[in-house]
Amino acid sequence: MDTQKKAYLHALTAIVAWSTVASAFKITLRYLDHSALLFFSSLTSLLFFSILMLVSRGGRSLIVELKKGATPRSFFLGFLNPFLYYLVLFKAYSLLPASRAMPLNYMWPIVLVLFSALFLGQRISLNSILAILISFLGVFLIASGRGENSPRTANIFGVFLALSSAFIWALYWTLNLKSKKEPALRLFLNFVYGFPFVAAYYFLAGHQLKSSAGLLGAVYVGLFEMGFTFLMWLKALRYSRTTAPVNNMVYLVPFLSLLFIHLVVGENIPASTLLGVFLIVGGIALQQRSERM
Repeated sequence: MDTQKKAYLHALTAIVAWSTVASAFKITLRYLDHSALLFFSSLTSLLFFSILMLVSRGGRSLIVELKKGATPRSFFLGFLNPFLYYLVLFKAYSLLPASRAMPLNYMWPIVLVLFSALFLGQRISLNSILAILISFLGVFLIASGRGENSPRTANIFGVFLALSSAFIWALYWTLNLKSKKEPALRLFLNFVYGFPFVAAYYFLAGHQLKSSAGLLGAVYVGLFEMGFTFLMWLKALRYSRTTAPVNNMVYLVPFLSLLFIHLVVGENIPASTLLGVFLIVGGIALQQRSERM
């Protein structure tokens, strides 16, 4: 098979998998609370990356990396991801319809532009400012809608959490921009140093597993949100002659996600949400286009 076709095949696999995770969050949260979903999905990802690193690097090399990586910075990055990011994100999904939580979380590329200017001194162009305004208009349309069965106070807090998750992920991404570590190793170290926070929250806060029915969903989330899909995406970028065609396929994710949310979860998608997603994705596309000009 031609390498470019392999790139598209791997990218499409990753995109379809990523597009299912919002539905997986919502369905799994019917059986597990947000803390149990966080614990078991993070444990799955930790095991996945541990096996991957052992196979690719060997035990001795891995021990060396763990010793080198045991720094306050590593623990802080692990605190951000997986602990804080997914704690906030899963709680948001427990309070909001998936069709509202997903696009609000998808704001992180726009927040990343703001953080790059604040923390890295990068200049924001007029096109980027326009892109930010367009995307935030989309956020306003989605955030101002009412959930079908949720109290208004839960909606407000859920919107706050969903938007906060975008800021947390953008901060994590900004702190990793200059890292020279291999991406898979970086994620492995995140889960090694972040999992103690996850476990402490789950056990010390008195959370208990209420139903084993959601464990399969948590494993799915751990593999397809946090683990396997990421490797598919890296392979797609590696096979592709240029990264732009593959990167552009990412814009399909929020629309496919809404389709899965409607078909699998059974949520109705309000027109305001669909328009808001178009504005958010349009703003992201405009901003990334301005970076290449």
